[in-house]
Amino acid sequence: VSPWDIALCATGTAVAGENALVLAVLFYTPSLRAPMFLLIGSLALADLLAGLGLVANFAVRYLLRPPSEAAELGAAGLLLAAFSASICSLLAITVDRYLSLYNALTYHSERTLGFTCAMVLLMWLLCLGVGLLPLLGWNCLRDQSACSILRPVTKDNAAVLAVTFLLLFALMMQLYLQICKIAFRHAQQIAVQHQFIATAQATSTRKGLSTLSLILGTFALCWIPFAIYSLVADSSYPVVYTYSLALPATCNSLINPIIYAFRNPDIQKSLWLACCGCVPSTFSSRPRTSSDV
Repeated sequence: VSPWDIALCATGTAVAGENALVLAVLFYTPSLRAPMFLLIGSLALADLLAGLGLVANFAVRYLLRPPSEAAELGAAGLLLAAFSASICSLLAITVDRYLSLYNALTYHSERTLGFTCAMVLLMWLLCLGVGLLPLLGWNCLRDQSACSILRPVTKDNAAVLAVTFLLLFALMMQLYLQICKIAFRHAQQIAVQHQFIATAQATSTRKGLSTLSLILGTFALCWIPFAIYSLVADSSYPVVYTYSLALPATCNSLINPIIYAFRNPDIQKSLWLACCGCVPSTFSSRPRTSSDV
């Protein structure tokens, strides 16, 4: 058994457990029903499935005897669907943050829970379609020489996925730059208002920007090296290179809840209530704003 596969399986187990906790908090807390928390739940569900996919891939490779092509393709499809949904959820969160600042006055009336649910459902259907691609022919089981580092995905198909990922990330970065411009403009506009209002809004904006910076920065550091490597490498490259880049990429799903969901004051309160039935007095009681996520 490869120690790299053991590390990936252990990471997958931790990812699944951590994101299951986020989903449980969101599900059992009635106050966390706003559209922004639905997007957090979508990200947590995607990362949960990614963790289960890593465990399933380990089980198929080492525990299933005799090996089954359908099981191998199914495990690969689960990973593709889960990581695609994770990327799309991050993009949806970025778009949501942009709209909350660009259309601040009409945001809460336009971004209803029903509309957000419909968009999330459409996104998940698209990602599930991506997950079916290995079963529909995007595989190299009949021609091992055509395999990419993402076996059983072919080299050409892996390149398509990598380019699509880089384009989506470029879009996310462009939206992030627009968010920064709008936030700084808002900060200048409120500078002439009452000091308390200006300070509260500046704190909210700064927190939202720091959260988004952590998410996108961590996402880039974890995934871009692996995406670029998948463009230039194939199955003939040393497997240690693939593992050394794939492990940090999968760790992104482990980091997401820490720097995103668990930093949210409402989720923190729910966790405190679930664990000890109390809320520390240090928590702020100010109302949520669209920049707080």
